[in-house]
Amino acid sequence: MPPLLALLTAAWLAQANAATAVSTVVSIADGDTVRLRRNGELVAVRLACIDAPELRQRPQGPEARQLLQELLPPGSAVQLRRFATDRYGRLVAELRTSGGVNVNQRLVARGAAFVYWAYIRGCDRQTYGRLETEARLKRLGVWAPPGGLERPWELRARSRR
Repeated sequence: MPPLLALLTAAWLAQANAATAVSTVVSIADGDTVRLRRNGELVAVRLACIDAPELRQRPQGPEARQLLQELLPPGSAVQLRRFATDRYGRLVAELRTSGGVNVNQRLVARGAAFVYWAYIRGCDRQTYGRLETEARLKRLGVWAPPGGLERPWELRARSRR
C-alpha cells in the first residue's frame, strides 16, 4: 500500500472507531438520556433523532425510561455513533447494544418515543418514519391515547411560556 494511502486509511479507521466507540452503561436518566462510562470518564448521551415523553407525562414517560433500562441495563456495553454535542454538553448519538440492536429505533418501534423530525439529520429518515408509522397504526405507547400523546417538544415549549 502506498504510504499516503496507508496514512489516509489509518486516519479514516481512527475516525470511524472514535465515531462508534464502545462504552459502558452507568444509568438511565429518562427515556432518551443515558449516562455512559467512555474512555474512563462519565458522559451524558442524548439519543439522536428521537424524543421520548417527559417523565411527568404519565404513564408513557416512565414506561419509556423502563424500556430503555431493559434495553441498556447498567454495566452493559453499548456502541455509539456520535452526531453532535447539544447545548447542555451531552453527546447526541445513536446507540447499539452489543447484540447490534439500534436502541433509538427500537424505542420508536415500541411506541416509547417519537421521531424528532426537527433533528433527524444524519439518521435513516425512511426507517425511522416507517417504524413510527407502524407503532402509530398499532396504537403502541405514545400512540395509545386518542390522537396520540402531546409531543414532548410541544410540552416543553408550553411549559416555558
